Amino acid sequence: MSTFVTLLIIGLSEGAILALAALGFVLIYKATGVINFAQGEFLLIGAYSFYTAFVVMQLPIVLALLVGVLVAVIVGVVVERFILRPMVGQSHISIIMVTIGLASVLSAIVQMFFGTNPRSMPPILPRGSVSILGGSVPVNRLWAIVICAVVLVLLTWFFQKSRHGVAMRAVADDQQAAMTVGISVRRVFALSWALAAVSALIAGVTLADVTTVEMNIVNFGLLVFPVVIMGGLDSVPGTIVGGLTIGLVTQFVSGYMDPGLAEIVPYIVLVLVLLVRPYGVFGEKRIERV
Repeated sequence: MSTFVTLLIIGLSEGAILALAALGFVLIYKATGVINFAQGEFLLIGAYSFYTAFVVMQLPIVLALLVGVLVAVIVGVVVERFILRPMVGQSHISIIMVTIGLASVLSAIVQMFFGTNPRSMPPILPRGSVSILGGSVPVNRLWAIVICAVVLVLLTWFFQKSRHGVAMRAVADDQQAAMTVGISVRRVFALSWALAAVSALIAGVTLADVTTVEMNIVNFGLLVFPVVIMGGLDSVPGTIVGGLTIGLVTQFVSGYMDPGLAEIVPYIVLVLVLLVRPYGVFGEKRIERV
């Protein structure tokens, strides 16, 4: 029972971080139709920008977070304005290849400045452990769940209820109709990339605090793809369910079976789900009439 509780909490924390990172992916796809293969690198940029402000520049944690948010917004807007916007009207495969190239460039920039060695960072979240049903649970994992849950709720509310969120949903449904009622599609595109970068920043900083600041954060970001495809590329609730599912399955397989198997089990789950639900568990089924 103690092992089960420990794996459960760790799985929930990693699933919550995954869901937060995947939410940015979904926001970009819903607003622009772009499948962003650089989402893992956005996590990396977020973690290292906060590390630079907090450790290298020795700024207070609040200012370091603000610097990280500013960097994330700038990166998101620059990518949309100068890389993705010129690709409007091009084929999907061309845009996908551009995001793959963008991922390589962002990763190379981080390696150029910081190298590949892991970096130590002073703890942000409280350390220590608590006993829950006989299991020893790290306190920082509990805080990670709370932080990601709060951010997910706020972003979901923004997308569903706020003026800008409604504009993003309108653009996602029909760009031409949105333009006829005065919605700036370009601003919505820039906002979606900025929000995706900010969500990746929070996910990256949280992940770096519970693990370490290193290039392997990109590998964690790759799990975004099983999450969003399993939950549905255009579904925010599916992102949350998919993230928690992948996080729990990975931890239980690693703890009870084999850590090596845990590396591939998310993709096994993905294939099994798609065999039954080709559009994902919560994805919108598309019917084309000829």
